[in-house]
Amino acid sequence: MFFEYPRLLWLLVIPLLLVLHYIFVELSERRPHLRVSTSVPWTAGRRSFMSVLRHVPFVLRIFALAMIVVAIARPRSSEEMERVDTEGIDIVLAMDVSTSMLARDLTPDRISASKDIAIEFIAQRPTDRMGIVVFAGESFTQCPLTTDRATLINLMKEVQTDLIEDGTAIGNGLATAVARMKDSDAKSRVVILLTDGVNNRGEISPQMAAEIAKTYGVRVYTIGVGKEGMAPYPVMTPWGVEVQNVKVEIDEALLSEIAESTGGRYFRATDNTKLSEIYSEINKMEKARTTVDSFPVYKELYGRFALLALLAILLELVFNWFVIRRLP
Repeated sequence: MFFEYPRLLWLLVIPLLLVLHYIFVELSERRPHLRVSTSVPWTAGRRSFMSVLRHVPFVLRIFALAMIVVAIARPRSSEEMERVDTEGIDIVLAMDVSTSMLARDLTPDRISASKDIAIEFIAQRPTDRMGIVVFAGESFTQCPLTTDRATLINLMKEVQTDLIEDGTAIGNGLATAVARMKDSDAKSRVVILLTDGVNNRGEISPQMAAEIAKTYGVRVYTIGVGKEGMAPYPVMTPWGVEVQNVKVEIDEALLSEIAESTGGRYFRATDNTKLSEIYSEINKMEKARTTVDSFPVYKELYGRFALLALLAILLELVFNWFVIRRLP
C-alpha cells in the first residue's frame, strides 16, 4: 500500500495534539479536589469501570479523525501483472446500409442479421481495436478504431438503412475504412466489407480502393449477403407494405477480386448460420499474437478508511445516547 498524497499524513499531528490536550488539560480541570487526612481509601481501591467508559467517546472521535486523514491521503495498492499475450489487430467493419439490405432472405432481414452477428464477432475479440464504417450512396465512419466494446456495440445497434443517400458505393466504403487505419501501427490491419449489391455509386472505384488497401497493407475480407436467385423484399404499394420476390444481384467477381488482391478471401452468406460461420472463420484466421509488458493495476483503498471513520462516529453517537447519559 502507498499514498497518493503522503504529505497530507502530517495532518495526523492534529489528533495527537488533541489527545495531549485531553490528557494534560481537560482531565486535570475535571478532577475534583477534596482535602482529607489520608488518601489510602482512594488509592487502595481500583478505578471504577464506569469512569473508564467516560473516555470512550473521545477515543472514538480521535480514531474517526485519524481515519479521515488517512482516507484523504488516498491510500492505494498495486499488483504487478505478468506479461500477457494479446491480439495486435485493427479491424474495421464496412457495412452496406442500402435499402436492399431490408430483404428478408436472412432472419429477420439482412441488415438486422448482419448487425447481430457482427456484435457477436466484436464481443469475441476484446483486445483488438475495432471500428465501423457504413456505406450506401456514400460512406462515413460510424465509429473510429477503439477498444471500448460497449460504445462499439451501441453504435453498431444504431446502424440502419436510412442513414445516408441510397445506392451502393463499394469503392467509397472500402476507401473510408482503409483511411481509418492508414496510420495504424498494428501488426495486422483488416477490413471486413459486407454488401448485398453491385457498385453503382461513388467517386472511388472498388478497384482503386483495393489498390489503396494493398498499398497500406490492409487485408480485405469481402462478404456477399443474400440468397441465390430471388429474395423476399418489402415493397410499398397503394395497399400498404407487401413482400415481393426481387432478383438478387451481387457482383461476386468484383468482391473476389478485391479480396484476392489484398490477401483476403471472399465469402457468400445465404442465411444467418452461414454468415455466423463466416465471421467465425475470419476470427480464427486473424490471430496475430503480441506480448505486452507487465503493468501495474491500482486499487483504491480510501473507501475502507472512510467507512471506519463513519462507523466510529456512529458508535460515538450511540455510546453517548445509550451509555454516557445513563452514567451516575
